[in-house]
Amino acid sequence: MSSAPDVTVIVAAYNAMPYVTGSVTSVLRQSLGAGHIELIAVDDGSTDGTGEELDRLAAGAPGMQVIHQPNSGGPAGPRNLGLERATGRYVFFLDADDRLGPEALERMVAAADENGSDVVLGRIVGEGGRRAPRSMFGRNQPRTDVFASRVYWTLNPMKLFRRELVERLGLRFDTGLSIGEDQPFTATAYLEAAAISVVADHDCLYWVAREDGNNITAQPHGTRMRMDLFRRMTQLVAERVEPGPRRDVLMHRHFAVELRDAVLQWCREPHRDVQTKLLAELGDLIAPYYGEGLAARLPAVVRLRCHLIQRGLLDELLTLVRWELDRGAASYGITTVAATADDEEELLVEDGRAYARYPYFRDSTLNIPDDCYDITSELRVRHEVASAALGLGGLRLTGHASVDRIPAAGTTAGLVLRRRGTGDERRFPVHGTDGAFDVTVDGASLPAGLWDISLTVDAAGVAKEARLGSRRAESVTTGTTTVVTAQGTAVALYTTKPYGNLTLDVGETRHRVLPHVGVEGVAWAPAGPATLAVNVRCTLAGWPTGALTVRAEGPDGAELAAPVDGGTALLPLAEAGEWRITVRLAAGDGEWTVPVPRRPGLGTARWKRRGLPWYAKPLAGRDVLTLRVGRVDVWKAVRGRLGLR
Repeated sequence: MSSAPDVTVIVAAYNAMPYVTGSVTSVLRQSLGAGHIELIAVDDGSTDGTGEELDRLAAGAPGMQVIHQPNSGGPAGPRNLGLERATGRYVFFLDADDRLGPEALERMVAAADENGSDVVLGRIVGEGGRRAPRSMFGRNQPRTDVFASRVYWTLNPMKLFRRELVERLGLRFDTGLSIGEDQPFTATAYLEAAAISVVADHDCLYWVAREDGNNITAQPHGTRMRMDLFRRMTQLVAERVEPGPRRDVLMHRHFAVELRDAVLQWCREPHRDVQTKLLAELGDLIAPYYGEGLAARLPAVVRLRCHLIQRGLLDELLTLVRWELDRGAASYGITTVAATADDEEELLVEDGRAYARYPYFRDSTLNIPDDCYDITSELRVRHEVASAALGLGGLRLTGHASVDRIPAAGTTAGLVLRRRGTGDERRFPVHGTDGAFDVTVDGASLPAGLWDISLTVDAAGVAKEARLGSRRAESVTTGTTTVVTAQGTAVALYTTKPYGNLTLDVGETRHRVLPHVGVEGVAWAPAGPATLAVNVRCTLAGWPTGALTVRAEGPDGAELAAPVDGGTALLPLAEAGEWRITVRLAAGDGEWTVPVPRRPGLGTARWKRRGLPWYAKPLAGRDVLTLRVGRVDVWKAVRGRLGLR
């Protein structure tokens, strides 16, 4: 290459046939262009023809180089070797059994360049049953960090990294970790990045489940390896983030995932003395970080797990793990464990709190705190908007709502609107039983502003609230609907991005009325003398009868008006003077005026009144259509025709 490429793609490959062909081809066919991409493939001692296939592909790709080495036992070494050879402004690590979307690199490089980002995540899609992370890809995020987003929940290295950051930090993959060797690399890059970008509107990476089950994350790893990874990551976070809520945000991931995986492996240890020793070590590992702040963030089952670990309750922890496995618990990766018990555990609802009957709930011999079973904060409101109709009578919403795992019978719903940026809140009566709701909101009664719409739900005493609109029937439009009420208030119903929640815009805070009103055409109507036909476009969903007119403003404040009927107004212009033509929407205290533009094709209208000739003539040089109406001076016209002055 004559100049440094934009991206170096590093592929670590070991016995990856036939997947490696698609993986490499997906890089060579990137829309970014071959001249902007350096591809380094490291064959890690493959024995299935992977190395030969890489050589074949490289023979037709000038920007691709292949390195062969003896097997190193994992992807860390090959990736590090690729980094040593990389020359691109950015690096991207691609597993040999995965592939890129066609525009992945172009979009990610653009995001990094536009936002000064050091790390860019592209949306991941799972194939063949492989589970892909989703929570961080709800919307595009030009500039974010690990505390303001969910990016920390994906620590794999299949991301775009600014190579200057990698080299400045001396980042390399940890060859001492047999699993999770990518986590310290990615986590450090996240924490040191000037900004992180998320490209969520394009399928950038396809995670492919191999038919032979040999994806690296699917391989078995012992308890020691899982514990080492948990230790390494919690220490890394503790070294780089001060104690407090920000640290707890990151620790949440490691307690929910890495600690869980270590415990799932621990229960398979065949010797009880080994289990006892490892359990004590687990207790020492969590002790420095597990406090009230972190506990409040964790799901109840994780709090229960930590409680049992801290107290060294070996048999009880084994019982909990087996209970989890019976319900489908699985280590991180693509493997799953078949569930042999009901998916949903029994609940106890008491004093407005919901408790899961996990093992040892209110066991009088153990006295485990109820907090380890309190799942109230984990329960989600399920709702669907069946209809959302904005008209002159207000906004009518219908639908149904419930709370996870609590029967809908007896559930009641309520509607609350909150004005954004203020503490203003309005509640509206709701009709319906067992979670059904039917409510009408009078938008004209609300002060100007953006009013976010939420649904409150009470299920058996458990009170929850959720923004309304993200789930709706197919018939419910996602477009913006605007009306002008009889009071002259502009009210617009729209959906917010990226989740599609409903918001009312009262008083044109963001959605203006004037773009909805325009002129489609102007001509002289054949129906009568000097009658101007104005075709008016109005895309509002509603306005008061008679509020939309075409007006002519004349001399000494004189005014003529004609209502718009069926999209057309017929405006007689028989009085002498100069008349300026506009479209006006007026109701209550609101008024909007749109000038009728001058139409070059509109000629002069002529007619006779009492035997005398009259005319209506468009005046040149005016931005607004202006007509001069008057009686023809016969003698002046005759002299003009004779060439006399």
